[in-house]
Parts: sequence; C-alpha cells; structure tokens
Amino acid sequence: MSIPKVSVIIAVYNVEMYLRQCMNSVINQTLHDIEIICIDDGSTDNSLPILKEYQTKDIRVKVYTQQNKGAGAARNLGLKHATGEYLSFLDSDDFFELDMLEKAYDKINTAQAQIVVFRSDQYREDLKEFIQVNWTVRMDELPPYRPINCRNMNGNVFKVFVGWAWDKLFEKKYIDEHKFLFQEQRTSNDMLFVFSAIAFAERIEVMDDILAHQRRNNPSSLSNTREQSWDCFYRALIALRETLVNHGNFWEYEQDYINYALHFSLWNLDTITGDKKEVLYSKLKREWFHELGVTGKKVEYFYNKIEYRKYKTIMNHSMKTYLKKDRFTLRRR
Repeated sequence: MSIPKVSVIIAVYNVEMYLRQCMNSVINQTLHDIEIICIDDGSTDNSLPILKEYQTKDIRVKVYTQQNKGAGAARNLGLKHATGEYLSFLDSDDFFELDMLEKAYDKINTAQAQIVVFRSDQYREDLKEFIQVNWTVRMDELPPYRPINCRNMNGNVFKVFVGWAWDKLFEKKYIDEHKFLFQEQRTSNDMLFVFSAIAFAERIEVMDDILAHQRRNNPSSLSNTREQSWDCFYRALIALRETLVNHGNFWEYEQDYINYALHFSLWNLDTITGDKKEVLYSKLKREWFHELGVTGKKVEYFYNKIEYRKYKTIMNHSMKTYLKKDRFTLRRR
C-alpha cells in the first residue's frame, strides 16, 4: 500500500457536541491521500460511537482507545500508528479549513522543509463568530526569505510562533529521527514537542493563510480548568530546558528561554483562578523563578520591562500588593 501524504492525529475526549464538525473538516479535505488517526482518551460521552461511525464510512479513519491519560499520551499513541510522510495534529473541538492539508503539504513538500507554520483564528463559541488573532505568527520578526530557522529570527524564538501543534505540519522523518514526543501531562503538553522541533529545525516554512480555527469559550475545555493542573507549565519549561541542554544548543537560546519562562509564568499566574493562584504565586517567588534562571538577572537582560517590573513586585511584595499594582498598571495603559 502507498504511504499516505499526511497522518492527521486527533486526540478525543468528551467532545460529542463538536466532534462531527472536527471530523467533517478532516474527511472532506481537498487532499484525499491521508490517514486520520483518532485516539479516544477514555471518553464517557458519545465520542467513541461517533468515531466508530466515521470509521465505518471512511476507510482512512482509524480509531484507537486508551484509558484516560490526557491529550499528550493520546498524541504519542497516535505517533506510534502514524505512517504518513507528514504529521498534522488537531484538537477535537477545533476544525480546519477544507484546503488546509493540500496547501500546507504543497508548501512543505516544495520547500523540502521540516516544519510549515500557518495562521489560525479563534471561533468564539459564545458569539458564534470568528475572531482574528495576529499574534499566532509574528511576521515582523521573520526575515523576508524562506525557508528559515531559529538563527534567522529577529525576535524571541519561543514567541515568534505559539507552542501548540495544530497550526503546523511536521515532517515525520524529522520527528522520528529526534524522537520528539508530547509531554504526558494534563495541560501544556504540546509545548515541549513544538518548541523542541522548532529549535532543532534547519528548514521552516511559513504561510500567511488562516487554515485552522481554535474554538474558544468551550466550557469543557482544559484551558478553562487550568487550576486543576496549575504546575504543568513549569514542568513543561523544565523539560524544554533539559531537552535543549541535552541537544547541546541551550547556550544559543538561553536568554530567549529565560525571557519566555518569565513571560509564560506571569501569563499562567495572571490567568489562573481559584485557590491555586496564591499557591502558584508563592512557588514562583520562593522557588521557581530561581529554578528557571530568572533570579539574579539585571533589568537589561529582559526584553519586556513591564514583565521585569511585575517579577520584581512578586519578589518584594505580597500577592495582594501584586494584584493591586497590576490593576493600576492596566488602568494607565
């Protein structure tokens, strides 16, 4: 049998409301020569019967099941079964443009690139409308020629693209050679895979087309319950640093990494809710900023001075003072 051009890996967990839209956006792709690998992660709703329904109707759909281990473990299982030339990942409540795979395949194949990155937008479930998000690809921080690699980027290599997998196409040979895997944890499980792949790549292509749609304001999304996995981002940052160190190129990215670690830590602190907010505040102040290499650096080391001032506030004040200062800063902007 011929090798599929693309393996689409979809991790599925309790998304019966959105699963058909997701699956229809894949089976109806203009690029037909694909395999669709669906991993049901122990769903308790009708997700698995829906997947089996699609499997019965379309021989390209392959359904595997596992006990609930999270999206990272589900994607890793999908990687074991994937046979395509290239790899695509899709969250089961999101959906693709119908020509996404054809356009991305043509771009990455023509350029003989290891990764192609394209734009995405957000579909607001509450408003039933699409919202543009320009920050998913920072074109102004890229050179005018293609393909590129991290050494050609003008900005922080960990902020030029976003650390999620579904707005990218990956060469399977490249992924297999480096044994890249997803981190098996509840949230922030794709950051290690994505940023490692970007950091090691010699040839990256970029498209200015919006080809994927991320569903927002889905009440069952893990992003809305991050207080249950409040420390996952820290474990992801530590794992990324270990991977870069082991690869021997952390020295190239150390300043970018520490700046990103501060940025991502502050984002998690500012957006988390519930009792874990104070726990996270204390951890950052007493341990994690030091462990991530933020502590001891002068203001000139940091690209974003506002983030540096927020870090200093955390180190010198209580959370109540931090929140008060943050609200005052927002009012002044």
